[in-house]
Amino acid sequence: MIKINDLYFTYYPESKNSQKALTAVSLSIKEGEFVSIIGQNGSGKTTLAKHLNAILIPTKGSVLIDGINTRNKENLWDIRKKVGMVFQNPENQIICSTVRSDISFGPENLGINRVEIENRVDKSIELMGLSEYQDYPPHMLSIGLKQKVTIAGVLAMGTKYIIFDEPTSMLDPLGKKEVFEVILNLRKKREVTIIYITHLMEEVLKSDRAIVISEGKIVLDDSPEKIFSKLKILRSLSLDVPIIPDISYRLNKRGISISSQIITTQELVNCLK
Repeated sequence: MIKINDLYFTYYPESKNSQKALTAVSLSIKEGEFVSIIGQNGSGKTTLAKHLNAILIPTKGSVLIDGINTRNKENLWDIRKKVGMVFQNPENQIICSTVRSDISFGPENLGINRVEIENRVDKSIELMGLSEYQDYPPHMLSIGLKQKVTIAGVLAMGTKYIIFDEPTSMLDPLGKKEVFEVILNLRKKREVTIIYITHLMEEVLKSDRAIVISEGKIVLDDSPEKIFSKLKILRSLSLDVPIIPDISYRLNKRGISISSQIITTQELVNCLK
């Protein structure tokens, strides 16, 4: 379990230009959950995510990964084994000359024996559908395939928690669909916990839980159905709303009674029938 207790974080705390990024953030993420984090640019989403694998350390409060405190530098290695991170731009994470060697890089640095590394890499390549590309130089791949390579590298490390920081934001529509389907399949096939940062509200609908952050504070924390029933709050935060909840809201305003928690097309069709 990930447990965050009264987390505060300030950039450049000793400077005149100090910036408060997180204020009194407390939450728990259970093993196996798929949690989406949403908010405007600058709301604190990525800052929060970087605390989960100790890229950032709290100014005040604590972050516990399976009971391990990120404040203790001696725990850093154990935390990084447990928590992997996939960033927005895959090119920032790819460093080797072939796809296979890049996927191997993480487990090699963990000191895992060669037989186990090869086994993990083979499984990760198969899971990501990269078999035909494993000997390619990564720079020859599309950005969507590059993102699959970075995900495969995190999987090969055997991480228990995976943070995705807007992993589809740089992709075309087909690439977005393919990478997001990979993430959904990953959740089905492996017992991993997914923390998913996104600005695409349609993706949030697939998660177990959604957390809305604004100005470094948690504003909402509930199921997607309940989150998207609060359209006034979301709009006040300048956040988009998926089309079906938006249609339901508009119909309600016109006097047609529809549950505010309808989020899929079929649910809306059934209700209107």
